[in-house]
Amino acid sequence: MDAFSDLIRGVRAHGSLFGTSTLSPPWALHFVDGAPLTLCTVFGGDGWIVPEHGPAVPLRAGETIVVRGPETFTFVDEVGTTAEPVACGEDCATPEQGGTRHRLGWHDPDPACGAGVDQGAAADPARRGTTTLIVGAYPVRGEISRRLLDALPVVLRVGAGGSGDAVLEHLAAEAAVDTPGQQVVLDRLLDWMLVCTLREWFDRPGGEPPPWWAAQRDPVVGDALRLLHAEPAAPWTVRALADRTGVSRSTLAKRFADHVGEPPLTYLTRWRMTLAADLLTERDTATVAEVAHAVGYSDAFAFSAAFKRTRGISPSAWATRTSGPVPAPAGRP
Repeated sequence: MDAFSDLIRGVRAHGSLFGTSTLSPPWALHFVDGAPLTLCTVFGGDGWIVPEHGPAVPLRAGETIVVRGPETFTFVDEVGTTAEPVACGEDCATPEQGGTRHRLGWHDPDPACGAGVDQGAAADPARRGTTTLIVGAYPVRGEISRRLLDALPVVLRVGAGGSGDAVLEHLAAEAAVDTPGQQVVLDRLLDWMLVCTLREWFDRPGGEPPPWWAAQRDPVVGDALRLLHAEPAAPWTVRALADRTGVSRSTLAKRFADHVGEPPLTYLTRWRMTLAADLLTERDTATVAEVAHAVGYSDAFAFSAAFKRTRGISPSAWATRTSGPVPAPAGRP
């Protein structure tokens, strides 16, 4: 398991397709929920994503934009549009608001999103000079996924021409029909699109990806990271990790610190505490000792001390906190 796979595994679409809306100008769709992550892409046409704070960002055919919550945003035909904003959010995707057929831009109007669309235009938006928008919102939970959110800006944009183009073709084809199991297919396609988008954004020329992303490409440090993520409860020492990666202890320690920004065992402790934080929240019947053992500690007292040192709160106090969606950080670290 690599670091990126671990961080994104909890970010999953589940009935999250807010809409495939085929729009004729002027329009203004205001997405009001402030979901932790919202992915926006267009089959054809263009528009602008206007975040609650910050400059407007153009969205052209085949391009994808990801907005990190709790920022709300508006999708408009042009900056300064005369259209009255239509509030669109979670309710647009509920069965009470028309279910899948409305959500996929069927022929009759969707009162929740305020747009009546033509199925033929959804399949071929260029035919009518319209813009077809697809939006997927992700209810991100847990401390593991928080580490992914921490690496993202409020708005990121990836142009057309990358690996996401193939996914977009599948999305367009699936959105043009009404078949059993469609929502499951769309959810998985949105997950695929999100992974492709984040990969390309992290790898963009001149970008500043998080240290763990770039470190995965190093043949030694990448192997060490995969081992730590695959076996976080193993009794790791720097020497044991060096033996598994085929280098000396000093070489591993230096290369790891240079690429990741901290020593291997410091990284391991933070990762174990991240895993433990989610286990304490998700496993209602798990004791502190059981969680300690699950993340590699035979001594619950040593685990509790490490958890409090890292998280500023005891494991038992953390476990009693109310579980909820991960709030996005105020700014990029």
